[in-house]
Amino acid sequence: MIICRTPFRVSLFGGGTDYPKWYEQHGGAVLGFAIDKYCYISVRRLPPFFEHKHRIVYSVVENVKSIDEIQHPAVKGVLSEHKPDEGVEIHHDGDLPARSGLGSSSSFTVGLTNALAAFKGKMISKRDLAREAIRIEHEVINEKVGCQDQIWAAYGGLNRIDFLKTGDFDVQPVMVDRDRREDLQDHLLLVFTGLSRLAPVMAEKQIENIDAREKQLSAMHAMVDEAQAILVDENRPITDVGKLLDQSWQLKRELADGVTTPLVDEIYEAAMGAGASGGKLLGAGGGGFMLFIVAPEKQAKVRAALKDLVSVKIGIDNVGSKIVVYEPDGLEYA
Repeated sequence: MIICRTPFRVSLFGGGTDYPKWYEQHGGAVLGFAIDKYCYISVRRLPPFFEHKHRIVYSVVENVKSIDEIQHPAVKGVLSEHKPDEGVEIHHDGDLPARSGLGSSSSFTVGLTNALAAFKGKMISKRDLAREAIRIEHEVINEKVGCQDQIWAAYGGLNRIDFLKTGDFDVQPVMVDRDRREDLQDHLLLVFTGLSRLAPVMAEKQIENIDAREKQLSAMHAMVDEAQAILVDENRPITDVGKLLDQSWQLKRELADGVTTPLVDEIYEAAMGAGASGGKLLGAGGGGFMLFIVAPEKQAKVRAALKDLVSVKIGIDNVGSKIVVYEPDGLEYA
């Protein structure tokens, strides 16, 4: 039995500049962090007593005789590239709902890739793990997604990620001490809109609009430098991050139709009216989780204004995708 734990992520600044169509021309950068909420994927040898060869358990159960029959795109993609020598049983569990703007689909791909490598007795570096997940999502599954989620899922941490025109990436931890990091975490308020959406659908709209949104994306790219400067300057209040996030959200709304909705706008206005310094809808848009930066003394008022929504306390994950159970020696069958 192999169990892999992989974090979800919160992207603060620079989203949209991590699409190859953008950064191969202009370069890109994002700033954000992996969170202490996870997807768990277990992989074990499936005993040969069944008509099916593979069993995949997530929101549905798939019992299949071949990889080609698998319906789950990430499972099918990863298994087709990293063919196990025997039948496997794969289980997925998540701390938070899928299709909610937290990079859950890429966390799944990273976690399954990591777990299958361990199942085969191999270790994979964080860099190679992120690269392989990006390759599978872009070239095997043909998903219209960016490249930041896979990196945070693999690496963990509070990071700046630069995307180079060559197609490579560079991960730089944002250097802040423990007190500053805790101050940031104390200002975070994550709420669920109750809406789910398919990220590739929203992302495809944004990719189609990239050439016409150069002004907005260039401004969002520049905000990464500004946000990093705020975080590392202990004399700047964390609420300044929120003010910058508000500016970024106004730009993000212009990237494509459907990024926001009337309900999302209503939630945002309620939070800002109650004392949030800024916020954004996470992910490509359309629904999912919203993040607000709120001074601790104002959080009770903001929570009251959003009392009909589920809020989640989050912190920063510093580990990334990790094998938490490694017991490769199961029963042997003749």
